Amino acid sequence: QVHLEESGGGSVETGGSLRLSCTASRRAFSNYAAGWFRQPPGKEREFVAAITWSGGYTYYADSVKGRFNISRDNSKDTMYLHLNHLQPEDTGVYYCNADEAIVMVTGRGGVYWGQGTQVTVSA
Repeated sequence: QVHLEESGGGSVETGGSLRLSCTASRRAFSNYAAGWFRQPPGKEREFVAAITWSGGYTYYADSVKGRFNISRDNSKDTMYLHLNHLQPEDTGVYYCNADEAIVMVTGRGGVYWGQGTQVTVSA
């Protein structure tokens, strides 16, 4: 069992930046691929970005490519998402996700989920 906790959400203006963090309870977090999903208001949850267990490979949704950056520090059992050049359409609840298989995290989502953190971008 892996408990995930997000932090770092907030409200920013268009063009602003935020850094989200996801901290895992389990010391073996390095064994898991991890990623971020988001759920805009009134819409389905969607994939945002993912990273392999080693951090060697990263994946992004087309809508955030070039603006968001995913990284991880396994020594701290923590994953990050840097959100740059934020737009109002980036508004939503951002969820941390983890699974042993990267294909799950880049798809519909893996086994473990955090509770989410709100990101609001005003025009």
